[in-house]
Amino acid sequence: MPARKASSEETPYGRYITSDGWFVHNLADALALRNEAKGGALYPLEPRESRFSDFGVNVRVLWPGDPNALYHSEDVQEGFLVLSGECTLIVEEEKRPLRKWDYFHCPADTHHVIVGAGDGPCAILMIGARPEVEMLRYPVSEVAAEYGASAAKATEDPDEAYADWPGEYEPVRLPWPLDSDT
Repeated sequence: MPARKASSEETPYGRYITSDGWFVHNLADALALRNEAKGGALYPLEPRESRFSDFGVNVRVLWPGDPNALYHSEDVQEGFLVLSGECTLIVEEEKRPLRKWDYFHCPADTHHVIVGAGDGPCAILMIGARPEVEMLRYPVSEVAAEYGASAAKATEDPDEAYADWPGEYEPVRLPWPLDSDT
């Protein structure tokens, strides 16, 4: 029996995938979600109502100073490929500059966050394993706090960690490729 093709929906902000199945999705046509206050924007590449069961994938767009999340670790590995622009990786309390085509392999239990840097937006392909039960840890980090990316107190509860995270993610249409692409 052939694999089922996923369905999609067009909106004024772009197309998004609405069901399980195979699909091809071009970022130039995709719906993005943006938090104007903090966190940048993301292109969710998974169906809205049924996330992939084995791994998560999205493209995150960060403007200078925008962290992609709070400084944290997960009990599964992740991978991050900078597609365009520049950003700062904070990993185990160290700052590392990243630029286009840099790849960060993040083993399980590695504390990290990525912050936009440079003169314009950066885009990062983010991929992570998806366990049945997700275990996250949010430590207090002086280095991440410089960017507003540290939890107020150490916790394993995402709701508690993000209680003070401002803004909401709203649908937007972003230009692709980004202006920082050369």
